[in-house]
Amino acid sequence: MPVHSEVLDAARRLCRERGGWTFRPDEVVRALPHLNASTVRTHIVSRCCVNAPKNHPHRWAYFRRVARGLYEILPALRRARGLAPRRATSRVAESAGVYGRRSAVPPSDTVHAVVTRDRGWYVAECLELAVVSQGRTLDELVVNLREAVALHLDGEDPASVGVVAEPRISMTYEVRASPG
Repeated sequence: MPVHSEVLDAARRLCRERGGWTFRPDEVVRALPHLNASTVRTHIVSRCCVNAPKNHPHRWAYFRRVARGLYEILPALRRARGLAPRRATSRVAESAGVYGRRSAVPPSDTVHAVVTRDRGWYVAECLELAVVSQGRTLDELVVNLREAVALHLDGEDPASVGVVAEPRISMTYEVRASPG
């Protein structure tokens, strides 16, 4: 089964158990321990999210980011396969503590960013964090991106977003193949 389908199914299960349509990426990561945590996060925040920047050639309209670190399943996909959310019951309340636990997946030591060039600017978008930065040169972009990631993590518990306190930044520069 493709990763995007497993991610959608896991998000539906989580939402159905809680009786709502929102979830956090770390909940889906814990629900799919056989998959790479970074891959699952990338699918949620970028490949399957309708309001994420379009930096992947293949995308699926499954989720919408509604707040920092909070996503919802789009209405068109909520009733697929007969998965309506249950009403809150004592059973759900008893199992709710599972979602608040720390992830068994160790935090990543790397934040991945995709770099594109647009109108004379280099633009980098992080896949694991909600960070976007730009620079006129690649050197300027690297400096700005490091600062933006540090500011994003300042005062936060980095493990709660799945990274270490001072992560490495891995940048991939995407260029379009010239026609011809």
